[in-house]
Amino acid sequence: MTLNSRILGIETSCDETAAAVVDAGGRVHSSVVSSQLDIHRLYGGVVPELASREHLRNIVPVVRQALRDAEIAYRDLAAVAVTEGPGLAGALLVGITYAKGVAFAAGIPLIGVNHLDGHIHAVLLDAMRESRQIEFPALALIVSGGHTHLYLAEQGDAPGDLRYSLLARTRDDAIGEAYDKVAVTLGFGYPGGPLIDKLAAYGTPRDEPFTIPSMKGNALDFSFSGYKTAAIRWRDARGLEPEVNARRELREREAAPSLEQWLALTPQATLDVLASFQKTAVDNVEANCLAALEITGARSLIVSGGVACNSALRTRLRDSRFPVPAWFPEPVLSTDNAVMIAAAAFPRLARKQFSGDSLNPQPAMRLESA
Repeated sequence: MTLNSRILGIETSCDETAAAVVDAGGRVHSSVVSSQLDIHRLYGGVVPELASREHLRNIVPVVRQALRDAEIAYRDLAAVAVTEGPGLAGALLVGITYAKGVAFAAGIPLIGVNHLDGHIHAVLLDAMRESRQIEFPALALIVSGGHTHLYLAEQGDAPGDLRYSLLARTRDDAIGEAYDKVAVTLGFGYPGGPLIDKLAAYGTPRDEPFTIPSMKGNALDFSFSGYKTAAIRWRDARGLEPEVNARRELREREAAPSLEQWLALTPQATLDVLASFQKTAVDNVEANCLAALEITGARSLIVSGGVACNSALRTRLRDSRFPVPAWFPEPVLSTDNAVMIAAAAFPRLARKQFSGDSLNPQPAMRLESA
């Protein structure tokens, strides 16, 4: 494998500044991610202005570290790939501006990548490294804090060259956003997904207070905003403010409370509600995927995005009773990273589909193929 078969990927769509060097054979030579979690945790969610500022602070050291770890110089790269959208406009602008500078200075092509396409290529990359084949057409489910999308992905003219048709999306909150809002409502803070996943294992799902909404129009669409409303009503009906405040105080005292500390402040009834929320949310996703499989005849399911790390979702969709193989990336490639951006750029490199100086952020960029 020659040096110039390598692509530098840059990802700055939200609150992680990431850079990676990946080669055409799927080998990851480096991957560096600088998280802003501790900053945004104070505000209960991502603050766009702060995200942009931190990207400006981190982009140079993160990219330099990725090149050092890969033992490569800019001039040895085949191309630089960068997230074009969707995402936060200011955050995207930082990555694109820096990538343009690298491409110009090194005299190499610039490739703009759709963030959602990157998530899907994280799964393809894992499959390639394991010498396993994903059967197409496939459903592609992207589940994260900002996205809940379901696509039909069909193989193009070359490996990794995919064509997408949007089947469904959330009409309000994304599933990861629902996890965060339920966690904040009950005093567990932001981000909520990983903690709810752990605590739900100690609860027993009940029939209430969460339900799967009935969707008018496109029955495959998702809606998760009602989960927060249900959690608020359940909390207020039981007068749980002292319990919720105790957990908030724990967060103020401890930067990273242990699972045992959370359990000590979480009665069984609340653990049961967390288990009910998680089960209903996973039921919702599974039901829509099963309906989409019946409609499309897809032969595989690709799952990516931060919520793809969720243990209940992985267990459910990998169950032997699920009708098609479900493919997940390794957890480190489920959340935002630059490996997936570089991986998604290789089909474009092969087609010489490059971006020029006119490349600009596309905050509401869609994935559907023309």
